[in-house]
Amino acid sequence: MTKVHGLQLGLLMLAVCGLYLAHSLLRFRNFEARGYDLGIFDQAVRQYAQFDAPIVPIKGEDFHLLGDHFHPIIALLAPLYWIWDDPRMLNIALVVLLVSTALPVYLVVRGWFGHRAAMLCAAAMLLWWPFQSFIDWDFHEIAFGVPIIGWVIWAMERRRPWIAFGLGAVLLLVREDMGATLAAVGLVLAIRRFWVPAAAAVVLGLVGFWFAVGVAIPHFAADGEFSYWEYTALGATAGAAVTTLVTRPWTVLPVLVDHPLKLGLMLAHLLPLWLLPLLSPYVLLGMPILLSRLLNDRLTVWGLVYQYDAILVPIFLLAALDILRRIGLRRGWGSSPAMWLPGGMLILTVIGGAVMAYTVPQHYQLFPFHRTYTAENWQLDGRAEAHQRAVGMIPDGACVEAADTAVPHLVDRTYVGLNGTLSEEHVNWLIIDETVDELGGNDPLSPQEAFDRAEELGFEVVIEDDHGLWVLHRDIPDASICHEYLQR
Repeated sequence: MTKVHGLQLGLLMLAVCGLYLAHSLLRFRNFEARGYDLGIFDQAVRQYAQFDAPIVPIKGEDFHLLGDHFHPIIALLAPLYWIWDDPRMLNIALVVLLVSTALPVYLVVRGWFGHRAAMLCAAAMLLWWPFQSFIDWDFHEIAFGVPIIGWVIWAMERRRPWIAFGLGAVLLLVREDMGATLAAVGLVLAIRRFWVPAAAAVVLGLVGFWFAVGVAIPHFAADGEFSYWEYTALGATAGAAVTTLVTRPWTVLPVLVDHPLKLGLMLAHLLPLWLLPLLSPYVLLGMPILLSRLLNDRLTVWGLVYQYDAILVPIFLLAALDILRRIGLRRGWGSSPAMWLPGGMLILTVIGGAVMAYTVPQHYQLFPFHRTYTAENWQLDGRAEAHQRAVGMIPDGACVEAADTAVPHLVDRTYVGLNGTLSEEHVNWLIIDETVDELGGNDPLSPQEAFDRAEELGFEVVIEDDHGLWVLHRDIPDASICHEYLQR
């Protein structure tokens, strides 16, 4: 890479960083960020920064987050909290992780098609809908996997199989299901006839998956079990699912397309790439992630506004370009097709953002950045100001159950959970949002249930129906856990 090319790539990444940060920080200021997931990860990383176990009250009293999902890699963010003790540090970390994915993608495409095509592909990826949706998610551990998978493909293209294996092994620390992705790395290495690292990747991937789901998570979980088996279409247990896949694999295919959202998910990823990823071995890297969503029982994971879409982008984009390269070598094409494909993605990004701005509710928009570059979210509205008043009533060191949108603004100075997640004997402040159907959490209360519970516990209203927000308080002594939780 020449200095000029490096400067151009750096300026692109810096510009996108600025856009990402502006959008993310405006979301936080406008009280659009949520306890699920920003507050959860803030509490976990904050505890790591104190050299404590990741106990997360947002998930429940004394809830150990490694008993929920296996993502020890987030502990690497703890030193950032020694610099700035604020949940927005996770917004910054997310931005850096996503934007850094441009580097391996640029290097791979540059080796195939040259600098101009590589720059266009990097820009298209960074502005594509899964990356925009991820920034709207505030933070999630899968952010670490996005650049890692890009570097895995880079290592394969450089014929460095052991580096690909090593990078893939790091995925085991990102999330419990990444063992399947590491096994897929092994399959791609086998296709390229790197037999030993391929076998190592498959074995380590399967062992890593078993260890995370069968040993680590049950060890930290309060009930001693992995709580996210949600694949009843395959079987009631993991063992039953394996039996189904081995003995009756044809029964799985209808499940992949039995809902319009599932079809929409596949088409949204593959159609803009001309279906080319399906022809490349690299598509195997994305199959465990995509199939785990399509086979899941939960309708929410079939949708497009989901953090797991981002890790598929470098995989499918490079897979499509891999096929364009192969076809181009046979037919003598230049780099033009490699310009058309990302160019089409950029056009769809612009048009999609403009159209969805007026046709789709805010929470379902695939291109939410239009709210930032059109100044739609630059001003505080009345509801955000109501949040400021509500949060301002809560004293430092309190035990508080709060609305999902208020939680990120309380994690740095209170022992905070969602409505119904803390021990009733500890809670002395409540913020209830009556404008939503559910108040968040694994077993969410309705606003009416929260009000009934508050009355039973003797809470009194401090702020009444301020743009749908209520603040309630009861005069009880502060429990020691309320102020000890955040002690350094």
